[in-house]
Amino acid sequence: MQISDIRLIATDMDGTLLNTRHELNESFFPVFRKLKDQGIIFVAASGRQYYNLEKKLEAVKDEVIFAAENGSYVVFQDEEIHIQAIDQDIVRELIVTSKNIPNTYAIICGKKKAYVESAEPEFIDHLKLYFERYEIVEDLLKVEDDQFLKFTLCDLAGSEKNSYPHFKHLETTLQVKVSGPIWLDISHKQANKGRAMEVLQEKFGITFEQTMAFGDYLNDLELLQKAYYSYAMANAHPEVKKIARFVAKSNDENGVVEVLSELLDPVVVTNQL
Repeated sequence: MQISDIRLIATDMDGTLLNTRHELNESFFPVFRKLKDQGIIFVAASGRQYYNLEKKLEAVKDEVIFAAENGSYVVFQDEEIHIQAIDQDIVRELIVTSKNIPNTYAIICGKKKAYVESAEPEFIDHLKLYFERYEIVEDLLKVEDDQFLKFTLCDLAGSEKNSYPHFKHLETTLQVKVSGPIWLDISHKQANKGRAMEVLQEKFGITFEQTMAFGDYLNDLELLQKAYYSYAMANAHPEVKKIARFVAKSNDENGVVEVLSELLDPVVVTNQL
């Protein structure tokens, strides 16, 4: 693989580009600058809110394409490239179902902001990590004046075993994704990171073979399937490792930046007799 083979690089954020403290290593920025100098498009593809991603990458926000809310909202320089909202009536049905699941907190992920009912401190601490703009409302069922990009549950009992079984039967008509140990995301059937990649590949005339992607969790599966150079992090979910062609070091070992650095400045190793 050579740098000239790549035109589009997309990476998940949490568990991938960010470490377990949700921090971005400063070594990313000089590498990013070199990628831009090579004319490579860089995409932050995350379940995070757009405004949160923009703040996290504030130093380069005008040069990054954001595929936020698991790909349902794609933005570049404040221009909406793609939006895949979920029907409000469906979201209300999801809210009703969620009220019967213990240890969970519902979030409507709107285009303007996120909406929650609870002000419980532990939940709000988790919420603030991923949502820059949010409003605490009396009743989620009465939220109307927004486009709904995603419905999310913060599941403090563990999303894969506690809340996911309540929504698994909807997978034929919706995207139901365990996107982290305590997160469950439900979106429009056509809303995922892979679809966001298709939109960008079509827009910029970029092929599957010219695309590189990094991910660690189940909401990254479609993303990795749209890139020939697909990397699972060493800390990735087993299902992600099954479909990726390559493995990068863990997010705490700065695995994404290491792969990109090697791509930009390959080290020639010769066998010594």
